[in-house]
Amino acid sequence: MGATTGKYNEDALPEYTPMPWSLKEIRAAIPAEMFIRDTRKGLLYFARDVLLAAVAWKCATYIDPYFGQSATKELFTPIGAELARWASWGVYWWFQGLIFTGIWVIGHECGHGAFSDHKIVNDILGFVTHTFLWTPYFSWRISHHRHHSNHASMERDEVYVPKTREDLGIPDKPIDQIDWDEIFGDTPIYTLYMLIRQQVLAFPAYLLFNVSGQKTYPKWTNHFDPNSILFTKAQRNAVIMSNLGIAFMVWGVCYASSIWGAADVIKYYGFPWLEVSHWFIMITYLHHTDPMLPHYRGKEWNFQRGAAATVDRNFLGWQGRFFLHDVAHFHVIHHFFPKMPFYNGPEATQHLKAFIGDHYAYSEAPVFKALWDAYNWCQFVDNEGDVLFYRNKKGQMARRPAEKYRVKSTKVE
Repeated sequence: MGATTGKYNEDALPEYTPMPWSLKEIRAAIPAEMFIRDTRKGLLYFARDVLLAAVAWKCATYIDPYFGQSATKELFTPIGAELARWASWGVYWWFQGLIFTGIWVIGHECGHGAFSDHKIVNDILGFVTHTFLWTPYFSWRISHHRHHSNHASMERDEVYVPKTREDLGIPDKPIDQIDWDEIFGDTPIYTLYMLIRQQVLAFPAYLLFNVSGQKTYPKWTNHFDPNSILFTKAQRNAVIMSNLGIAFMVWGVCYASSIWGAADVIKYYGFPWLEVSHWFIMITYLHHTDPMLPHYRGKEWNFQRGAAATVDRNFLGWQGRFFLHDVAHFHVIHHFFPKMPFYNGPEATQHLKAFIGDHYAYSEAPVFKALWDAYNWCQFVDNEGDVLFYRNKKGQMARRPAEKYRVKSTKVE
């Protein structure tokens, strides 16, 4: 990704042909033991996360008293002590945010039925962990399942559905006949503002207003209306249960604020929760948004092609692997087999990679650079065609469909 050099030549781009294998063939390449769910093992991971969160919380209770002491101020100077105090809070927020995100990932596993063979264990633990982190568990589980069932389908996917030329009002002309600065002439500062806004608000906006979701849904589609198009009548009670959980969290935060004060609730809980929202938006965005990943229309889409249209990333190195349960490092295998437990992801990925070869996508790019690059490059896809790749702010692609899948009306002439 990034700026292109020389004259853009779409014919010279790397070609892409969709994978030919069936899901049954791919599954046969993965050892059967990779699909075994161990409830005890999963609970140990969860207990580890809760213990880490408790230890981090306890350590944070010493920050203000220690740096408020006269002896500490004499040692560091008053300004130095204040700077050190806020630096210590920053360390707490960073690690507690990662720990909380790991707890959210446990709930995500439960939502897929990947945590345990026992539905009641999945539902109770998933409901508790997700409600604690302001996610309506059953409502989210329903739409998230639909996302997995339709990933990379332009017509049916639930999230990160690319905008088209028509959506942005871009004419169907050869790209050298379009004033791209007129369409995408934003300053880098404004682009950064929009990216930060996405990272902070995208998940609440998706839950409340279907932002980045399927464009064919009615205007007020959301995850809290039991009568929403997202749900069937049979799912109504589950949606209400999710809403009651969120209502309990509203009461709980208000009650905690009345006892300990809003400032302490924000410091100990609020900022780490904001990080949770940021981390899994960043993770999911980078899983599904990359100029090398295809999207499909019509008959060219199938489940396994959609599953391969995601990318594994080296997300925060060891911290991502330890605190986030490999959710970003081994996400491709999760899309192929959502009920496979996360702790089998590393080994299963090696078998998957050996079988599908170049159809497996992996990126070593630093994730914050990858986020900036993807946000700037991945702007829209064409109105026509059944195998699609993102175009950038100059209408250029980084990869193109093989010849039989191409639509040539927008090429440079």
